[in-house]
Amino acid sequence: MLVAAAKTGEHLAFSELWNRHSKKTFSTMYRITRNRQDAEDALQDAFLKAYVHLKNFDGRSTFSTWVTRIAINSALMILRRKRAHPEISMDGGAEGETWQHWEVPDRRANTEEHYARSEREHHLKRAIRRLRPALRTIVEIQQVHDTSIKEIAEIAGISVAATKSRLLRARTVLRRSLG
Repeated sequence: MLVAAAKTGEHLAFSELWNRHSKKTFSTMYRITRNRQDAEDALQDAFLKAYVHLKNFDGRSTFSTWVTRIAINSALMILRRKRAHPEISMDGGAEGETWQHWEVPDRRANTEEHYARSEREHHLKRAIRRLRPALRTIVEIQQVHDTSIKEIAEIAGISVAATKSRLLRARTVLRRSLG
């Protein structure tokens, strides 16, 4: 109903679509770009394109799938532009170096088990970041949306077979790098 209302020009309906879908879409963009500003740019670009082309939305997929696909394309374009024209920060460090992550220790868990688990998670996240963008995107979509292969394929804009293949390749690469 919101999409239909937004198609007729109701700005409040599109605003509600933004409210419902922007946070999850931003998470996906941040995982792809690994940069808050680039993720915000991709999100803004995606919703602007969605607003402009809303009349072309045919409803074969959900609105969130459609806008996420647009956003992924925007994020990948940003990454391509950065690769073609790399920028170097003059602040003296990489983004996020001064940020500290504070953890409250879990008193119920054994300290050694907690440390081993956090180390495994750290190594896995680092290995995922090293995957080539096509594989990393599929893995990150699966992590964020936690849905079926078919829905992951719709969001990524590729076939189910290609999605399965990329997930298999990504898992193989991750096993080798973590093994």
